[in-house]
Amino acid sequence: MFVTGLCFVAVTALVKYLGDDMPAAQSAFLRYALGLVFLLPMLSSLRAVTFTRQSLTFFGLRGLLHALGVILWFYAMTQISLAEVTAMNYLSPIYITLGAALFLGEKLAMRRIIAVIMAFIGALIILRPGLREISPGHVAMIGTAILFAASYLMAKRMSGQVNASVVVGMLSITVTICLAPFAFAVWVAPSATQLFWLFWVAAFATAGHFSMTLAFAAAPVTLTQPVTFLQLVWAVILGAVVFGEGVDLFVVLGGVVIMSSVLFITWREAVLRRQARRAQAAE
Repeated sequence: MFVTGLCFVAVTALVKYLGDDMPAAQSAFLRYALGLVFLLPMLSSLRAVTFTRQSLTFFGLRGLLHALGVILWFYAMTQISLAEVTAMNYLSPIYITLGAALFLGEKLAMRRIIAVIMAFIGALIILRPGLREISPGHVAMIGTAILFAASYLMAKRMSGQVNASVVVGMLSITVTICLAPFAFAVWVAPSATQLFWLFWVAAFATAGHFSMTLAFAAAPVTLTQPVTFLQLVWAVILGAVVFGEGVDLFVVLGGVVIMSSVLFITWREAVLRRQARRAQAAE
């Protein structure tokens, strides 16, 4: 998870470095198109699957939602600081909790309600509405977190039906296809330098997802989740040292509050699962 955090912050920093010389939709499309090379090991798994019309529609809808989220994320990177993007991205697990209750029938217990309230307080600390101007970048990050949460919930639903590599592979393919019309509508000729750095964005993103998968397989989520908070530390340092962004203590405080709510949910769910296993073993 330590390596995962470094990889994801590297993705954020490279996108920030590229700036807004290229439209957000085109940057997002090229990142996914160049990243298709990393799908080669998954081709055998994809060929072995028999897709139904329903499953293809579901994968396509997920790809569209995720593509819109990626566009908003690329846009936000050109508008607000690295720390703000990282801190507000922590809202996704909260939206996942709400979505699981609304659409997957999961119980919204009091502990989850408290954690959701804490997270939104953290978001208000970061945004400080009425005390400063809320930029389009902040609005874009809120949309990003919601769309990524929807994408995650759809992946959770599909994970019990097909192999995990198929879920990942289909996401990359469908997002690339869905981004194409948005990219071509605003297309500008990319330079070799831009293509070089976007390839590394794809490489770091793939490496981050791979190392995260290894972490989840090696240790309980309650141990791996706290390490994700280091991403905010790296983002603050990188933003200050490399991009000359001031350290906003409200952003750090808001990020701490949001992450604390996520950790609380994760810890309580783990405790309840252990209690259920013990009760089952006793029976």
